[in-house]
Amino acid sequence: MGNIKQNFSIKDLESLSGIKAHTIRMWEKRYGVLKPKRTDSNIRTYDVSGLQKILNITFLNENGYKISRISKMTDEEINNLVKNITTSKSNMNRALKSFKVAMMNFDQALFLKTYDNLLESKTFGEIYNDVFIPLLQEIGFLWQAETITPAHEQFISTLIKQKLFINIEKLQFEEPSKTDKVFILFLPEEEIHDIGLFYTNYELLLHGYKVIFLGQSLPMDDLTYLSQLFDKTVFLSYLTVKPENIEKYITTFNEKVIAGSNAEYWLLGRKSVELIESDFELPPQIKSFKTLNDLTLNL
Repeated sequence: MGNIKQNFSIKDLESLSGIKAHTIRMWEKRYGVLKPKRTDSNIRTYDVSGLQKILNITFLNENGYKISRISKMTDEEINNLVKNITTSKSNMNRALKSFKVAMMNFDQALFLKTYDNLLESKTFGEIYNDVFIPLLQEIGFLWQAETITPAHEQFISTLIKQKLFINIEKLQFEEPSKTDKVFILFLPEEEIHDIGLFYTNYELLLHGYKVIFLGQSLPMDDLTYLSQLFDKTVFLSYLTVKPENIEKYITTFNEKVIAGSNAEYWLLGRKSVELIESDFELPPQIKSFKTLNDLTLNL
């Protein structure tokens, strides 16, 4: 646990809570909700409990509780009230805040309760696209800014994956209704960001296709014989950070894996967007998409 961040600036609190730094200072002065330490140069610094408290206070404030009332509560009362509040089924921003509170507190129960409440009025696909994707994007920015740690990111990502696995398994019991394509999903070597690929798996199954999921960091040589197994094979990757030289990779993939076959290679993710925005000419059997919605329109 030594690598987990223990001290936070007021800017960190602003980034995570969405509450402006001057408002936090006012809450401290007027209501005494936080008691930061001071560095030798008189700069505020907050420990983990302070960060968790401001997230909880923000959550209660957005759910209709006045700061004057919250300030009179004990930390235990604040924590219990956060756990007992039913997340608004129509307010995605509240759900996002609730998931961030769950992340910072490593609170699995709050994550599950927030998710179950959303599920009463939203499909899994709507929750993933409207809540999980913005959450993961924000977490990425917070991690880069060192506001949160890899432990926080891993905690929330694992919980999201669990929900993906549950929904994927439900669909896997159904026989494919479409037989014009078979999708083989994989990530190339050194690419380990697989949440996007898992959700693509879910969407393809939802559309009735047979999907073979091979997972992350797969050597290209292991794919060659798969291009001949089905009448129409579509390899698919969700590329976030690897390969570094995407143009060289797909040129080699085209030559070694799909040349002379009826197979295709479809690309999604950040690297796919970079490819679309470049002037690189794709081989005929390779397609690049900006979004999963763009891809599903081609099914």
